Amino acid sequence: MTNDSHPVGLSDGLPETVIAAPEPDAAAALEQALDQPDADRRAHVADVVARWPRFLDAWAEMGDLGRDVIERYACYRVGYHRGLDTLRASGWRGSGYVRWDQPTNRGFLRALAGLGSTAAEIGEHDEAQRCATFLAQLDPSGPWDASSAPS
Repeated sequence: MTNDSHPVGLSDGLPETVIAAPEPDAAAALEQALDQPDADRRAHVADVVARWPRFLDAWAEMGDLGRDVIERYACYRVGYHRGLDTLRASGWRGSGYVRWDQPTNRGFLRALAGLGSTAAEIGEHDEAQRCATFLAQLDPSGPWDASSAPS
């Protein structure tokens, strides 16, 4: 407290941002889509993305299910940019932690990791390195490996 009896905010380090849980209907629809046979799974996940275009887990899944490296790259990039928007709306100001141990953060982190790995596949090595660095800054204890996306 200061002399005028107002609390002083003290920080124990960098702030941590946690993305809010998705709508229950969206999460249930994604779970159902992922239970579909392999041949139909991508189309069902695409339906979820079309219905809930801000659902980060669905974008990460679309990236995982992409038919080729360019489609995977594009889906991960959309998930990454949607995730940045979501983080900012959640109070993130461009720095601080976004931890893997928070399940609601995983869609964004998976999209970022997937973007990095697909960028490397297409020879965009500066983007791949930027993504790896960003992941390490967001959660230094996360399950990252510079050569693969977390699952």
